[in-house]
Amino acid sequence: MAPDPTTAQVTMTLAALAATGATPRPSGETPQQQTERILTGINAQLSDPSLATQGAWKLVWLALSEANANMAYIARSTNGSNEFAVVARGTDADLTDILEDLEVGTVVPFPESGSPKPIAVSKGAMDAFKRVVNARSIASPSPNVTLAQALTAALNSAPSSPQPTVYLTGHSLGGCIATMLAPYLQAQTWPKQPKFAVITYAAPTAGVQSFVDYFDSVPWVMDERHNNAYDLVPHAWADLDTTADWYPSPGPQATEEVKLLIGAISKRTKGNVYVQPGTLCPMNTSYTSLAKNLVNKTTQDFLGQVAFQHANSTYLDLVGAPAVPSAPVVTDVTPTFGEPGATVTINGTGFSKDSMVDFGHFACPTRNIDSDSRITAKVPNGTGVVHVRVTNTLGTSPAVAMGQFAYGGPAPVVVSAVSPTSGKVGTLVTISGSGFADGATVHFKDKASDSVKFVSTGQITATAPGQLDDHQTVNITVTVGKATSPTSPADEFTYTGR
Repeated sequence: MAPDPTTAQVTMTLAALAATGATPRPSGETPQQQTERILTGINAQLSDPSLATQGAWKLVWLALSEANANMAYIARSTNGSNEFAVVARGTDADLTDILEDLEVGTVVPFPESGSPKPIAVSKGAMDAFKRVVNARSIASPSPNVTLAQALTAALNSAPSSPQPTVYLTGHSLGGCIATMLAPYLQAQTWPKQPKFAVITYAAPTAGVQSFVDYFDSVPWVMDERHNNAYDLVPHAWADLDTTADWYPSPGPQATEEVKLLIGAISKRTKGNVYVQPGTLCPMNTSYTSLAKNLVNKTTQDFLGQVAFQHANSTYLDLVGAPAVPSAPVVTDVTPTFGEPGATVTINGTGFSKDSMVDFGHFACPTRNIDSDSRITAKVPNGTGVVHVRVTNTLGTSPAVAMGQFAYGGPAPVVVSAVSPTSGKVGTLVTISGSGFADGATVHFKDKASDSVKFVSTGQITATAPGQLDDHQTVNITVTVGKATSPTSPADEFTYTGR
C-alpha cells in the first residue's frame, strides 16, 4: 500500500493544476469557453487517483480574471479531513514577462490584509490580488460569485469537526498572490472558523518589510515557502542580483548579456527593498536537478535552464509527487509547406479525441485524431508562415520551430539538431532540420563553412570553420535564399580547439 502523500506533494499538485488551460486557443475562444475548458481539465485531474491528490479533492469554485491575467480556484477534500485549498495562478507568460510583470517600482497600501498598522506591497502585486478577489465565476459549479463568497458557502456546508483547514497555495506569481490572499481571508469572519495554512512554491516577493512583519505575526498552522535553490524567480525582488553568478558546474554560466538583463530588471525596484515572507524550505541545494542539455555558456542555455528550474514539473519532482498529465506537444509537421486544403500530418504527444488544431490564428475544422501521437489535418485558409498548435482540456501545445507551416512555400528553414555537438576546427558536422536546399550556406556563429554538402531537405553537412576564439559555444545557422534558420539550444556547437 502506497504511503499517504505529504502536504507538500498535495499542495504542489494543486498548484500545478492551476496551469491547466492557461494558454487560450490560438484561433480564439471566449472567456466562457476557456473557463469551461479549464474546469473540465482540472476536474479530470482532481479525479485521477494516480496523482498526489489521490482523487480525494473536488472543485467547488473557479474564476478567470479579465484578459486571462490570473485564475484562482477552490477545492475541498472528500476524504473526511475537512480541508480546503485556495489556489492562485499567476500571469500566463514567459520568464521575462514574469520578472517584469509586477510593478515593483511603486509600493501601495494593503488595507485588505487586516493589519492594524499600515503595510505596503508592490503595485503590481496589489493589482493581481484585486483581480483575483474581484473575479466572479462564469460557469458551474458556483456561478457568479467571488472567491470569498464561494469559500463562505463551502465552509458553511462543511462539518464542524474536525475544524476546517484552508490551505493557501500557488506556484510562481500564484504563490505571490497566495501570500496576500492568506491575510485577507484570515481577517474575515467565517461561519465555521477555519485554520489557515500558507504553502507557496517559487513565489517572488509581494511586499516590503512592513508586509512581512505582519504576515509573520499571524498564527498560521503551517507557513512554508518552498523554493528550488537554483530557481531565479523567487529571488525577485529580494536579491535578484545574486543569480548573475549562476550556475555552478556543469553550468550554464551567465553571459554578459544575461548579467546586463538581470541588472536592468533588478533596477525596476527603484530603491524599494523587498523581503520574502514565511519560512524558507530550500530544495535542490546541491544542483543535482538540472536540464543537462542546457549547460553551455550561452544566453539561450541560461534562460532555458532558468525556465527548467522554475517549471511546475521540476517542483513536482523535487517534492516527490507524480507528474501531472501534460498538455499536447507538437514535435513536427509534414509537409511544412503547401496550399489550403492540403493534408498535413502532425506528430507529437498528448493528443486526445477532443484535440483541436490551429494553423496560426486559423482554426482547422477538418482533422482526424489517429492516435495520441498523430493527427491528420486539412490545411485551413491562411497566409504566411504559421505555427501549428493543438489544444485540448489540459492546455495548448507551445509553438515549436519544427511545427511551422508555410502557406505557398518555400518550407521554413529550421535546424533541429547537430551531431556531434562539439569538436575541433574542421570537424564534419551533420545538421538536421527542414527546408534545406542545394546551394544553402552554413554559418558557425558569423563564420561561413567552406565545405557544405546538401544531403536532403532535412539534412546537410558542413565542416566547422575557425573562430577568433576556438573555445566557445556558437549557433549553427542555415541560409536558403533569403531565409535563415532561427537560433536555439538545438543548434549549438562547442569548439574544443584546433
